[in-house]
Amino acid sequence: MEELWPPPSPAVADAIRSLCERLLTETDALVDAFARPSLVAQNDPALLADASLVEEDRELNRSDLVQWLTANVQHPGRRVEPYVGPRTTSYINDLVSRGIAPDFAVAWRVALRIGWRQWLEECVAYRADPDLLVGVLDVTAQSLVQYALDSVAALRQVGLAAAMGNTDAEGIALIQLIASGAPMAEDLAEGRLRYRMARWHMALVLWIDDPEQADVLDEATSALRSAAGGRSALVARASATSRWIWLSGEAVPDPHHVEKALAATDEVCVAVGRPGRGLEGFRSSHQDALAAQSLVVRLGADRRFTAYADVDLIDALTKDRAGARRFVINTLGPLAEADTALRQALLTYVQCGFNTTRAAANLYAHRNTVERRASRANELSSVKVEDNPTHVAAALLLLDLAPNIVATSPS
Repeated sequence: MEELWPPPSPAVADAIRSLCERLLTETDALVDAFARPSLVAQNDPALLADASLVEEDRELNRSDLVQWLTANVQHPGRRVEPYVGPRTTSYINDLVSRGIAPDFAVAWRVALRIGWRQWLEECVAYRADPDLLVGVLDVTAQSLVQYALDSVAALRQVGLAAAMGNTDAEGIALIQLIASGAPMAEDLAEGRLRYRMARWHMALVLWIDDPEQADVLDEATSALRSAAGGRSALVARASATSRWIWLSGEAVPDPHHVEKALAATDEVCVAVGRPGRGLEGFRSSHQDALAAQSLVVRLGADRRFTAYADVDLIDALTKDRAGARRFVINTLGPLAEADTALRQALLTYVQCGFNTTRAAANLYAHRNTVERRASRANELSSVKVEDNPTHVAAALLLLDLAPNIVATSPS
């Protein structure tokens, strides 16, 4: 690439190299600082609602950061060529197929504002003499701005190429219209998607963390189709790491049947929406499934199967993570950090309608053991189960889903 400014002096180059080497050890924290704000700034509801795409956008931010830091370790202060790897290309292809057109220029402006402030703090902490500091800031300001311009141009080129080669965009675009609540005639949707709408529907989101395991995702999708029996199935490739699936039939689909069919797929996560009928049911069940996926990703929950019907209250409680943490601590008190077996006994006891025999059967434990554990758990809890069983159960469910939430300092 053509160089647009003079090379830095050896002293400035050494300082830049040293700073970048240190920041390479803190890339996760740096990405956390600007990835979400830059994504929100684009104001695209379809992008924000899909946890798989949000994760891919974060990975794109991380890739951009590592590319600039690494290049400045190797060639301090020089123009940095953007790296558009296979994962980024796949992500852009997914956005195009979904009709999502992110404003990369807006995203970069936000990222630069936050990133430049952190770079300034790092440079000041380096304790360089004033002349050296001015030299570092002068060169890196030019490098960062030019890197942003070059990156936006490169991403736009990838987007244009994807748009010209995309053959699935129409079907995905129609599904997105339905999911967003746009008016749509059932017969039109059925004709375009070749899928019956005047039935009960249950929506699922299947996703993986590693794009290189796409074959596992496809195997899980095939297993689900095979286990669907007489039900119709609609599968949409939402992204390289996720699939949207709908199962339909004359009877209400059973989520436990789905859980059993996918029990062997350890690498694949599944989120299931509440069943609904007709076009509105198709839409609402899909929104539920997306919300369940977002909840699992947001909390970092180690769950392979999540039905939204089981976690809808937790979803509402955890929109604000710090608030959710306070709710758990204020409700459970010492119980929040007690033995997991105690909490599980009390939660199961409440879920079984305060029936010790049923709770013991669900926990595969002796009735007296469950009774003793539940009683001890209730003693530790700040809010007693007899005073407010709803709050206690919600706090226990939240802690079961995100065990580390109590240990996390509020932001």
